[in-house]
Amino acid sequence: MVVKLLLILLTIFFSTIAGVAASGSAGESHRFSRNISPKSMGLKREKLSHLHFYFHDAIAGPKPTTVIAAQAAITNKSATLFGTVFVMDDPLTVRPKPSSKLVGRAQGIYVSASQEEESFLMALTFAFMEGKYNGSSLSLLGRNAISLAVREMPIVGGSGLFRFARGYAQARTHTVNHQSTVVEYNVYVFHN
Repeated sequence: MVVKLLLILLTIFFSTIAGVAASGSAGESHRFSRNISPKSMGLKREKLSHLHFYFHDAIAGPKPTTVIAAQAAITNKSATLFGTVFVMDDPLTVRPKPSSKLVGRAQGIYVSASQEEESFLMALTFAFMEGKYNGSSLSLLGRNAISLAVREMPIVGGSGLFRFARGYAQARTHTVNHQSTVVEYNVYVFHN
């Protein structure tokens, strides 16, 4: 009977010690994650927004907005420029003309990621500087196969009014010449 009581007391003692060790100390919690109410973060019912703008990518001329940052050893032998890393700071406007109203900038990188076709991995932020979205941004990460008439890429997040954003962007090439490309974007995004 004494042995049984001793075992029960030892079990209680070690369970208490294990519980305190798991929490760091009595009364202090060091949890990795927890569930919280969306309202506590100021989140409201989600909205679906449609944004329409034109992306101006100038690779040459007096003021390029895209530059080559790196190339692979085989890039010069590749018809698709495979392995080239471009860095961009491209204007976003309301109309196809570069002189139309500026609403933001596309800032980030794109990489020629295919040996068979002109296809890029796009990792960029649409940083808006106009109207109610001034100071807010959307993040895009995806494959852009430029030979397709319409390319769809995911919107994976955002900031400001686009916090917790998710959605997709459709890109259509509007015009191309030896110095620049103009791309029409339709972006559909859920956000708070």
